[in-house]
Amino acid sequence: MEVSMHIGLIGGIGPAATEFYYRNLVKADQTSDGDSRLELTICHAQASDLIRNIQAGDVDGQVRIFEVLANRLSAAGAEALAVTSIAGHFCISELEKVSPIPIIDALSGLESALIQNGYTRVGILGNKVVMETRLFDSFRETEIVVPPGNSLNKVHEAYMSIAVSGAANEDQRETIFQAGKKMCDEQGAQAVVLAGTDLFVAFDGYECGFEYVDSALVHIDAIHRASMETSDNKSL
Repeated sequence: MEVSMHIGLIGGIGPAATEFYYRNLVKADQTSDGDSRLELTICHAQASDLIRNIQAGDVDGQVRIFEVLANRLSAAGAEALAVTSIAGHFCISELEKVSPIPIIDALSGLESALIQNGYTRVGILGNKVVMETRLFDSFRETEIVVPPGNSLNKVHEAYMSIAVSGAANEDQRETIFQAGKKMCDEQGAQAVVLAGTDLFVAFDGYECGFEYVDSALVHIDAIHRASMETSDNKSL
């Protein structure tokens, strides 16, 4: 049996997203060809620390937390790591400089996935920092729109509640669905990017009324493809 690349996940931000990553990585491994076996280690980060550091703009503080976990994953044998939060990518460039192992980031393959689906203008749903900041500046062929005015704050509040609790109520779901539909109907978005890895909680099993791309699933696919590399044939 081939020895697959050992993947480390920084999870806990939030717990539902971590479980979503784990469940879908196991599913992908079980349905893939070949005789390699998934090698995976998860370290827990505190969602409250991430929220506090995002709100304070404390990149260095969050990098210090992630660096400890990256070193722990490396010591456990991980050969690459992924952060299971789009909001957590607000410090990903700085983390890459200090991480002892390569990082499979969530954004590098996202625009390619959008282009493959024919999307050139998309809306963004997620944490306020993700929607307002320049996390998507690396996109070259895709225009970005976000919920206007107070709608952005309402989406942020709904999403953060979902991320912390791991569940979505009807009001939160309606807030998010309305914002997504308006971006498509009124702002010209062809689809909406779920730029919060916990948003599947609101969408799974429900009809939202617009096309969307789940950034978590795109990230999971990239992680799985990396995990299929053998320890002797790494190509990150």
